Amino acid sequence: MTDGKRRKGLAAASALLGGVLVLSACSGSDAETSGGGDRTSQAEADAAAAKESSEAQIKITPDDGSDNASINNSAGVTVSKGTLTEVKMTATDGTEVSGQISSDKTSWKPTGQLERATTYKLTATAQDSEGRAAHENASFTTVSPKNSFIGTFTPDDGKTVGVGMPVSINFDKEITDKAAVQKGITVNTTSGQEVACHWFSTQRMDCRPEDYWQEGATVTLKLALDGVEGAEGVYGVQQKTVSFKIGRNQVSYVDAKTKQMKVTQDGKTVKTIPISAGSPENKTYEGQMVISEKYKETRMDGSTVGFTDDDGKGEYDIKDVPHAMRLSTSGTFIHGNYWGKGIFGSANTSHGCVGLADAKGADDPNTPGAWFYNNSIVGDVVVVQNTGDKTIAPDNGLNGWNMDWAQWKAGSAV
Repeated sequence: MTDGKRRKGLAAASALLGGVLVLSACSGSDAETSGGGDRTSQAEADAAAAKESSEAQIKITPDDGSDNASINNSAGVTVSKGTLTEVKMTATDGTEVSGQISSDKTSWKPTGQLERATTYKLTATAQDSEGRAAHENASFTTVSPKNSFIGTFTPDDGKTVGVGMPVSINFDKEITDKAAVQKGITVNTTSGQEVACHWFSTQRMDCRPEDYWQEGATVTLKLALDGVEGAEGVYGVQQKTVSFKIGRNQVSYVDAKTKQMKVTQDGKTVKTIPISAGSPENKTYEGQMVISEKYKETRMDGSTVGFTDDDGKGEYDIKDVPHAMRLSTSGTFIHGNYWGKGIFGSANTSHGCVGLADAKGADDPNTPGAWFYNNSIVGDVVVVQNTGDKTIAPDNGLNGWNMDWAQWKAGSAV
């Protein structure tokens, strides 16, 4: 055998032997012993790690990755089997959200309302009784304006209003689940009167008692709409309580036939004022009307309410109407009039408003217009009679009193 053949034979034998040795090293009882040793070591390591881990259990709400989260109640951190040591909440732009850890250090809440359509990140640290630290992180996105609704309400918190003032709420989105939204709204009065709500449309709901509010009562409106689904994928964000006071009982009666207005308080006449109502061509609406706005002076342009000449300009445009108080959305006012001479108590000449004698500039307190303005508040009732026109629509202003109680309650969704 040549040296070359001998070297090839030894190489083959060595490779075969090596293969056997490798095969032996990777199988059999020795491998089981070795593998078992690895598993035992890992189990021991896991047990040791678990022994060193904190028992504190941190819970962040809402869940990580949530969207359409509430801007009021969603964010929070709680811990069991431990106490919180640090919580940090930031918006995507880096703005830090202030918050407060509870006195027992088991919970945390933001101290203010969150912004809509904003992503927030929460990081929390707690420790257990052994001082071992636990950490948790989460991020979520609050509900967007597109997917939320709010209700603009009147009257405002803390106001004193007349006995005819309803609670009126206008929503910025169409409400299709009226019952769900109405269940989140409560109106109570210290007078004990039953209060019912009526939907005029998918975006407006008013609430009132059967008869005018009792004078001196306090009315409380509670909006618990946070998270309420008013329409598919559209959620409420408001959580608010407001109260207002009912003032003295003042109701004024305008008689277009006698051209006089009788002002009553607690059912007693306190003043009679000559008036001028709408002309035969432009009659004043009849019915119970509530003063919704007051202006010491305002502009009245006929073109804004459909009274125009052939050139398209308003039949009238008076830039300084004194002591004007709105009675309807469509433009009915009771106001002072300095340009009409000899008409009060004798002729109806207006375009549908009720006029009282007044002075230009609204600076003479002795005029009938000034007296009525100064002795009226938003929410007072003005009842207009004998004009020959139709009764004003209940939703034209704050005039739901022109519905009887059965009709009113029939408009409730609950």
